[in-house]
Amino acid sequence: MEILEGYPSILTNAKATIEQALQLFDTLEPVNLDFMLGRWQGSGLHTSHPMDGLLEASNWYGKEFIDPENVHPLLFLDGQGKVIKVAPNPTAMNWVLKMPFLKNDFLKPLLILTNSLLKTERSQARLRMMEYRGKVSATMIYDYLPIADSFRKVDENTVLGIMDFKNLPQPFFFILKRCSG
Repeated sequence: MEILEGYPSILTNAKATIEQALQLFDTLEPVNLDFMLGRWQGSGLHTSHPMDGLLEASNWYGKEFIDPENVHPLLFLDGQGKVIKVAPNPTAMNWVLKMPFLKNDFLKPLLILTNSLLKTERSQARLRMMEYRGKVSATMIYDYLPIADSFRKVDENTVLGIMDFKNLPQPFFFILKRCSG
């Protein structure tokens, strides 16, 4: 993956300070809505955020953008390794943020079961062009949570995402790689 000089270790190691991650995000090009269409596999970029490791512990797969009005913001792998669409739940979101022990591997089966209970086929977000940190780029807006995910282009098949959650002062970073096929 060709990445801007000076930043490969951030994306390769998936670890950075908030300042490093913001600096990288700010240097990247915006993307349009069409660029984001399709299924993307995700991974966290750890910056000492309360959510670091939580998505991985719950078997997060990524996101799927069908069109600007139909977005599946949370794809997870179920117990059989099948990708399922999960409805974001405001109560569950607040609960997991207050309980960092949920990131422990021994609770993974419980988190996978919880995801299965929140399974949905309905779109749970939409995609719009919005300004964030001085640039207009594709941004995913959750239907039922005060969250907007803004995306910037790393390369033709990779974006750096930043989750702006109204209830948390610190942004959460993640990487999405376009799925082939």
